[in-house]
Amino acid sequence: MNHILLITDNPDRWTFDIPSATVVTARQYLTDPQIQHLRHCRVYNLCRHYRYQSAGYYVSLLAEARGHRPIPKITTLQDLKTSSIYRNISSDLDDLIQKSLAPLQSDSFTLSIYFTRNTAKRYERLARQLFNMFPAPLLRAEFKRDADQRWSLANISPISGAGVPPEHQETVERFAREYFSRGHLQVRRRVPPRFSMAILADPGDPTPPSDPKALQRFIRAAEDQSIEAELITRDDYGSLAEYDALFIRSTTVVNNYTFRFSRRAQSEGLVVIDDPDSIVRCANKVFLAESFERNHVPAPKTVIVHKENKNLVLMQLGLPCILKQPDSSFSQGVVKVKTREEYEAAIDALLDKSDLIIAQEFVPTEFDWRIGILDRKPLYACRYYMARGHWQIYDHSKKGSARFGRCDTLAVADAPPEVVQTALKAAHAIGDGLYGVDVKMLGDRPVVIEVNDNPSLESGIEDDVLKDALYDTIMASFRHRLENIGK
Repeated sequence: MNHILLITDNPDRWTFDIPSATVVTARQYLTDPQIQHLRHCRVYNLCRHYRYQSAGYYVSLLAEARGHRPIPKITTLQDLKTSSIYRNISSDLDDLIQKSLAPLQSDSFTLSIYFTRNTAKRYERLARQLFNMFPAPLLRAEFKRDADQRWSLANISPISGAGVPPEHQETVERFAREYFSRGHLQVRRRVPPRFSMAILADPGDPTPPSDPKALQRFIRAAEDQSIEAELITRDDYGSLAEYDALFIRSTTVVNNYTFRFSRRAQSEGLVVIDDPDSIVRCANKVFLAESFERNHVPAPKTVIVHKENKNLVLMQLGLPCILKQPDSSFSQGVVKVKTREEYEAAIDALLDKSDLIIAQEFVPTEFDWRIGILDRKPLYACRYYMARGHWQIYDHSKKGSARFGRCDTLAVADAPPEVVQTALKAAHAIGDGLYGVDVKMLGDRPVVIEVNDNPSLESGIEDDVLKDALYDTIMASFRHRLENIGK
């Protein structure tokens, strides 16, 4: 069973009624053997003081030692005391601060953050982002405006329940009830789940890796594995520590929020797919080229291009050939050049963006094999056909939305064994996560185009053969990983 503990110095000062949570004194939490040995416990530290070696400090410290999940963590408490952290906030957050506070007439402003929210709706997004940066149940942030009319975060600190002003108490109780009523925090279940999972998705993504129907199938499959899964978005960054696992079903990019989620989840001890190493390795075509060569993975003839060797590429590859940005994906950032003039224009443009790019021989095929791999085992096999009249699966040449080719799915046993084995070899060099390996047949020889983390898993496509077993297998892998943490 999941236990939600609200830790206070004095329960008489905690006036809020939260049915799903148990109020415990700091002394009781620190000294009661029964509490010490609780499992699947989430600890919300609402003590008045968190100074070094105080009771509030030890609540967060010992919660981590016991395998409980404290909010705030010791690292958060340290961050809250470090003024340099305030100066290094992201540009996105700085833009949000300027936009949110611009209408104010005064040169100072105090923002209260109660369970990720503020009593004024216009500040809720700012409150959520500050909670994401400094996860604590109750926070108070101080802002100052300088002579250049720019706002900055001057201080942010946790507060206790006693620090909530009387006029806010009714609203804060409602916020707390709503916060603790979220699916993975519910405790009133006949058969409570053993684990909790966040599935990161982007509702605004026009080409997500999993459609809504597939996401719901993942949630149902997780339930069968005693995992409580729920969808989260990029706004839930600060809540990651409340889960046991993270499954990323939003398109991964190294320099966007998905990578930050993956890194944060891994540092918090969550089981995570896609893990940060897989994202970094699969996202960069230069890494893949080096990896394939080192591990003797067959691939199209490839040259890593830089300014010193760009004039030698055509002698090695001939024309036409393919030029790729290192972080290209979904057929974007990939150029087919047919003449020397096209090559010279494209190569200079690409090298202006990256010191290294990839050039490959052109391998025209009717379709690419996509072999799905999980835990170093083949999971599914698809054929992704080229878009009509185009040399890629996705055709971005027309204005508007991209066109893409048809696809069909086969049982792994019906795919050519040499394709499956080659895909396994390529994925093995990356890790033991979930991958989609793209393979072309060059005559009678399979060659690997790339290994994708975060592969597409859509209803009616990749699940066409396995049906629910596709989702069940992935969630069973999560459960196995969760049960073997630390072993």
